[in-house]
Amino acid sequence: MKKFLVLLMSLVLLVILIGGCAEAPVEEIPEEESPAAGEIATLGLGIVTSINRSQSLSEDEEGEVENLAMGQVDSVIATAAFDQEGRVVDVIIDTAQTRVHFDEDMQLDSDPAEEILTKKELGDDYDMRRASEIDKEWDEQIEALEEWMVGKTVEEINALDMDNGYPADPDLTTSVTITVTDYLAALEKAYHNAVNVQAGAETLGLGHNISIGRSVGYDADNDTMPMAQVDTVISGTVFNDAGEVAGVLIDTAQTRVNFDGEGQLTSDPAAEFPTKKELGDDYDMRRASEIDKEWDEQIEALEEWMVGKTVEEINALDMDNGYPADPDLTTSVTITVTDYLAALEEAYDRAR
Repeated sequence: MKKFLVLLMSLVLLVILIGGCAEAPVEEIPEEESPAAGEIATLGLGIVTSINRSQSLSEDEEGEVENLAMGQVDSVIATAAFDQEGRVVDVIIDTAQTRVHFDEDMQLDSDPAEEILTKKELGDDYDMRRASEIDKEWDEQIEALEEWMVGKTVEEINALDMDNGYPADPDLTTSVTITVTDYLAALEKAYHNAVNVQAGAETLGLGHNISIGRSVGYDADNDTMPMAQVDTVISGTVFNDAGEVAGVLIDTAQTRVNFDGEGQLTSDPAAEFPTKKELGDDYDMRRASEIDKEWDEQIEALEEWMVGKTVEEINALDMDNGYPADPDLTTSVTITVTDYLAALEEAYDRAR
């Protein structure tokens, strides 16, 4: 009987304990805040580079120089913000059209320190208006194309009716008479490269800096062939209303156009020119890296460090001759970052 009573009391206590646990409040795990339709959810950056307008040195029938050699690098850039449904919330498109000139002896005839402007930065100085049948400059036409893209998916944009690369859609024929094939390709790249951003992203900016400082002329004594090198550093960034980076993508289009000693083009004009990020391990920095990290890995670490900070905080980074000296970066970033910070600052200044 005593055993029965003990067992009965144990069961009663167990029921009380279970009841007490059931009445205890259950802590709800908050769901991660997700952007609503039409709000920025992802950020992309796409770059399409061509050298097909480069030219060799040529002579006429009398042996007189007719055309001097020139390396021309055209990098079409698109940075875009997309919503959760993959629709364009905003997009900025530009082209860095950079020429490196050589003289008759294949010596560099361009100033390596010159400031190089994009088509958008040139504005009326690009001088397309006088040849435009609709009296619109390049920057005006590209802005019309950007506006047309907003609210559409990449699939819808790629379905644009075109005639040999020119828009044939009535919504664009009165505002865009330039070929748009490369701009659509750059936007598609941006979409496929897109990354998630922090909630609250409100503005999109594009920043860049362009240099031809590593171009070289012909040096027969040292067997150095002429080369036009164009380094285009690009930052596509979204910011929140506090001016903090909600997401950032940085890349560099490092493009070389090679010539022989006679001024003949030796690079393939039809070749593809991947960016440093697209090259990945093929960029081949890892073997020389003291931290065993490739360029794309290091730039991604820098991007992660930038998120959540203002431009002022980012520019306050402790550096040693352009190299990060901040303990948060010294184990993950051993490349110079000056140009990347400058591109990010320009993206902030021009964000819309």
